[in-house]
Amino acid sequence: MTPDLPPDLRQAVDRLMEGRGRKDLSARAQKISDTYRAGGGSAAVIREADDALAYALTRLPATYAACARAFHEAGLKCPEFSPRSLLDAGAGPGGASWAALAQWPDLDQIVLLDSNPTFLNLSRDLSAGRSVRLEAAERLTRDLARPRDWPDADLVMASYALAELPQDRLAEAVIGLWEACRGLMIIIEPGSPEGSRRMLSARDTLIQAGASILAPCPHGMACPVHAPDWCHFVQRLPRSRDHRLAKGGDAPFEDEKFIYLVVGRSDLMSSPPQARILAPAQHSKPGVRLKLCTPEGQLEMRDIPKRDKSGYRDARRRDWGDSL
Repeated sequence: MTPDLPPDLRQAVDRLMEGRGRKDLSARAQKISDTYRAGGGSAAVIREADDALAYALTRLPATYAACARAFHEAGLKCPEFSPRSLLDAGAGPGGASWAALAQWPDLDQIVLLDSNPTFLNLSRDLSAGRSVRLEAAERLTRDLARPRDWPDADLVMASYALAELPQDRLAEAVIGLWEACRGLMIIIEPGSPEGSRRMLSARDTLIQAGASILAPCPHGMACPVHAPDWCHFVQRLPRSRDHRLAKGGDAPFEDEKFIYLVVGRSDLMSSPPQARILAPAQHSKPGVRLKLCTPEGQLEMRDIPKRDKSGYRDARRRDWGDSL
């Protein structure tokens, strides 16, 4: 997988940027960031086209990269899964749908659902003339916090959407999406302690509803990670010049912290459970030490010595977030 925006999507953002003041977009982007950090949602800050474009410039590359990584892991767990229909709940400007198409190119029935029509309008503008299937997608202005009979789909996903919901509506929204799912359901959230708590709540709800946990957890038991630690992963992505200017940074890359969950119907074929690496590997002269979540539902610090040539060679190829 590649964390880079697809060329067609990157060109669509660049086209919409033409004639727009970078200073104004940067100021809007900072306001969006401040609002999200304070716990606010998109409704409070994405009110017009330039707000949505500022979000796309500064956040779309990172959310796309996190989704691409989560979908890649889902593909590894369920290599036979080939969905034809998609429900993208809390779709925003549509970046997750672009990432889903990159992973599952046979998708041809796509529904984008969001409570913010400004985001949905931008998703249409970004796909115009560049993605036939996304341009033709059905777009529904709906509130995820008030679930109803959502359209059924082989693949249901909610990307950076649970953070928009009141805590007391979270379980109801998750169940509503699970009832619409015919195959896989994938949730992606920011990799913060709060994002991890939301994900654990969604995980508990889905287990009680009968969902099979596929990734990143190698088991359906209680999460063994406890505060002050929390489960999350990191995806590195490149920054464009406009991206750097809008965020006021010089680094040519960005590390997006995220957490994700892949669940499926019990009859969905998947590979056997494998331990998941939960932190960067610790390399030393004797070998490598890995922090693992195991299929037995335990945390384990596993030392793999250099004298174990095949095990050590395999471990050196693995990174934070990979299965072992």
